[in-house]
Amino acid sequence: MWDSESESVTGRDYGNGILSSSKQGVKTDGFEQRDRSWYVATDIPSDFLVQVGDVNFHLHKYPLLSRSGKMNRLIYESRDLDLNKVALDDLPGGPEAFELAARFCYGIAVDLTAANISGLRCAAEYLEMTEDLEEGNLIFKTEAFLSYVVLSSWRDSILVLKSSEKFSPWAENLQIVRRCSESIAWKACAKPKGIRWVYTGKPPKVSSPKWNEMKDSSPGRNSQVPPDWWFEDVSILRIDHFVRVITAIKVKGMRFELIGAAIMHYAGKWLPGLITDGAGFIDEASNSSNSNSNSSGGISWKGGFHMIVAGTKDDTPKVQAKDQRMIIESLISIIPPQKDSVSCSFLLRLLRMAIMLKVAPALVTELEKRVGMQFEQATLEDLLIPSYNKNETLFDVDLVQRLLEHFLVQEQTEISSPSRRSFSDKHMYDGTQRGANTSAKMRVARLVDSYLTEVSKDRNLSLTKFQVLAEALPESARTCDDGLYRAIDSYLKAHPTLSEHERKRLCRVMDCQKLSIDACVHAAQNERLPLRVVVQVLFSEQVKISNSLANSTLKESSEALYQPVISNRKTLLEGTPQSFQEGWATAKKDINTLKFELETVKSKYLELQNDMDNLQRQFDKMTNKKQTSAWTAGWKKLSRFTKMTNLENNEIGSQVAAPEEQTRKTPRRWRNSIS
Repeated sequence: MWDSESESVTGRDYGNGILSSSKQGVKTDGFEQRDRSWYVATDIPSDFLVQVGDVNFHLHKYPLLSRSGKMNRLIYESRDLDLNKVALDDLPGGPEAFELAARFCYGIAVDLTAANISGLRCAAEYLEMTEDLEEGNLIFKTEAFLSYVVLSSWRDSILVLKSSEKFSPWAENLQIVRRCSESIAWKACAKPKGIRWVYTGKPPKVSSPKWNEMKDSSPGRNSQVPPDWWFEDVSILRIDHFVRVITAIKVKGMRFELIGAAIMHYAGKWLPGLITDGAGFIDEASNSSNSNSNSSGGISWKGGFHMIVAGTKDDTPKVQAKDQRMIIESLISIIPPQKDSVSCSFLLRLLRMAIMLKVAPALVTELEKRVGMQFEQATLEDLLIPSYNKNETLFDVDLVQRLLEHFLVQEQTEISSPSRRSFSDKHMYDGTQRGANTSAKMRVARLVDSYLTEVSKDRNLSLTKFQVLAEALPESARTCDDGLYRAIDSYLKAHPTLSEHERKRLCRVMDCQKLSIDACVHAAQNERLPLRVVVQVLFSEQVKISNSLANSTLKESSEALYQPVISNRKTLLEGTPQSFQEGWATAKKDINTLKFELETVKSKYLELQNDMDNLQRQFDKMTNKKQTSAWTAGWKKLSRFTKMTNLENNEIGSQVAAPEEQTRKTPRRWRNSIS
């Protein structure tokens, strides 16, 4: 079956002589062409004219009626036996296919090839050239050629499937597309070891070379066959036929990594936007597929097993926007459901084109979920998707928010999904999965911080969108908030008109205790931050410095118990590296500077607090004076008068009681003196 590819199609003697090995080429032994008309080279004048498009065929009734049921019906159902003209404008294959069918009717040899068999088979069906009229009619001949010659050859199957694009829906109804797709899928999934393949490393633009030339360039039977040998040939197909081939390959059980790589290769060829934005998709697909194959020692062969039918990469097809939309929708529907079947970069670029070309919302949502499955693999460049709504921000922040939500939902689903493992395996898996999820969240957190830093320069970005995206991840996803602080500082630079309340609200998304020393130093000198945030940063910085000093002291004391005692200070300094000594001196200076700045800020804070209290007291006095009236003044005077009379009575009573107490105490004093 595989050796049939080495044979020339025109060299086969097939059938009863009608499909002989003799080549007709451009010569027409029984036909002559004059301008746009064909004539039969015979002494009998033609009595029947057939118009196919803008080409006229001057023929005879009897050869056509003896083999074409369509011609019989057109003549006899017209009830005009003298009918001598028929128009066949809807004939599949056009004038070329009808010329071959007419030659067959006149018994002239016809060369069947992979290039003309599809159109001729459809034309035979249209003309109803069945076995009921004559044994061995054209339908039987073309079906036999398809089954025994075309489907046994990789090259012919690709060519016939490609040529069938012009004959829809005839080729679909006659099962030509299905049979060629299954044949291609079977050969792509088969192990090609030890088989002579027809291949080209870089497919030429010229016509197919002779078999002797291909035989010399073919690899030996022991050569390593790359798994992506079929990518280039399949990528020349139209999208609907490509989908049929990929669907058949899935049924055969090919690895999902190879299927995803083939889809990426096809998209890179048919979607110019993906090529211009990221030209590495074809190489990436090839590398991902080659990485799965076992490399043999000493063999480095970069030429793929690509058929002669494949064109070069320079032959990038020009596709209209409507066709691009159909290609994207079809590719989304056939991407394997496994997580790493295609790269996240490819999915994001496909998503960008899908939004730009206004693909169906359901498919866009499906693509967003696929991106969320492997969101930790995304890059900042791929995330910067423009907002195609003129009233929105420069970048589509809402899209990134949805992608992040899909990622979190997927992570939660993986954690809560039940497993059928044993008890020990389950606990081991849970620990590994938990660690992987934490690592993925940390990567996503760094990615989101970088994205916020980039989009925060947009003046149209609202504070709410920034805050919602920054707070979407859990606190455990960020071990350090330096990236988030950088994004906040960039947002404050681009939005200088924010109020004090809005700046406090913005800084609330950041945890000052998770800032590094460098970030704390920068924040302490940042005039755009609220004063309260600066105080928190300085306080957390002082706590970190104290903890680090305490830890270093404890470490030194613990190490001293196990290390030999150094004799003197000079030996200690000699044993310490010079860079460490200089760094420690610089650190001491920085610590003292930070302490001084902290004390300065504290004193300023106290002064501001005192000034605030004084202003509050003055304000209270002013309000009390404004609220006084004549009645209140009279009542105040009366209360003062009563207080004064009560005080005088108390003083008189105390003066009268004083002598009595003195007379009582006198004998006591005398008794004490006697004793």
